[in-house]
Amino acid sequence: MLQTSAPVLPAASTAIAVRPFAGADEAAWERFVAAAPAATIFHRLGWKRVVERSLGHACHYRCAWRDGALVGVLPLIHVRSPLFGTSLLSVGFGVYGGILAADDAVARSLAEDAAELGRSLGVDYVELRHLEECPIGWPAKSELYFTFSRTLSPANDKNLKAIPRKKRADLRKAIDNPKLAVDVGCAFEVFYRIYSESLRNLGTPVLPRRFYRAIVEEFGTDVELSAVRGPDGPVAALMTFTFRDRVMPYYGGATPAARPLHAYDLLYWSLMERAAAAGKLTYDFGRSKRGTGSFDYKTYWGFEPVPLRYQVLPLGKPELPDVNPLNPKYRLMIATWQRLPLAVANLVGPMVARQIG
Repeated sequence: MLQTSAPVLPAASTAIAVRPFAGADEAAWERFVAAAPAATIFHRLGWKRVVERSLGHACHYRCAWRDGALVGVLPLIHVRSPLFGTSLLSVGFGVYGGILAADDAVARSLAEDAAELGRSLGVDYVELRHLEECPIGWPAKSELYFTFSRTLSPANDKNLKAIPRKKRADLRKAIDNPKLAVDVGCAFEVFYRIYSESLRNLGTPVLPRRFYRAIVEEFGTDVELSAVRGPDGPVAALMTFTFRDRVMPYYGGATPAARPLHAYDLLYWSLMERAAAAGKLTYDFGRSKRGTGSFDYKTYWGFEPVPLRYQVLPLGKPELPDVNPLNPKYRLMIATWQRLPLAVANLVGPMVARQIG
């Protein structure tokens, strides 16, 4: 069922009007997002500014009005790619997004507008990255991506006990290791160096450095950089998003030296401690595909996978691109990427990654 904003507006006799976002709508948009239970940090206008400024993609943000009040929003990012086709994504380069609406009629109006916009732009498909299925009649991909979240206790001992025994034993090794330390507010360059190396080792292209820098600059205190320092320097780093009561460890990476130190475990646990102390009691472990290492890692922490209800409207090619590390056609590309020198991967990667969305 569609999650609605609070309060739910009553049915009105006047028609719903959907039009493009304008600068004068900024305050109303941010208020609406702040009140909508289904909203995420990716619905905020800051994401639009980051993508436009650092990646150069056109953003088509839509507003639904009724009786002079804003009753729905839909952020859409137009990603053009000679490799993967063209698309309208809500939102591009974010794992959540989609329609926020006061009621089902508003949701349908925004979906119809998105479909018409997609046709006018000649995209292959429109994808709405909903947490839950929206009643708009679009097919949902329900077994591709999963999200993981848990409500934390204010008491750290309870949060520790909620971690399965085997993973808890690994974590205690890191907690008790005097040679490990967590640096909260680490330098951006420390984060980017570790994260970009980690992606290269996984065979994944990295987005441009300016994209990650723009996120930090745009969202300020709602973004945290942290790192775990080992005997020979930083070995794991993390960029975390905060939205309302939710913390979301989003971009994380580690060097090979981090594995025997269980530094990754310490990185996530220290974030849990800080979140609980700050009253941010929803820990969102983000999105993963079933069959991947990140999916398994999150289940080892005791998080239950919940399928994401991405809804897709095909408009061009009958087959949608399957940009998936599990797709056999990408195995050679991944293996080749893993062998690239880091400087080369960081130079070429952004040209590929900005086309994926």
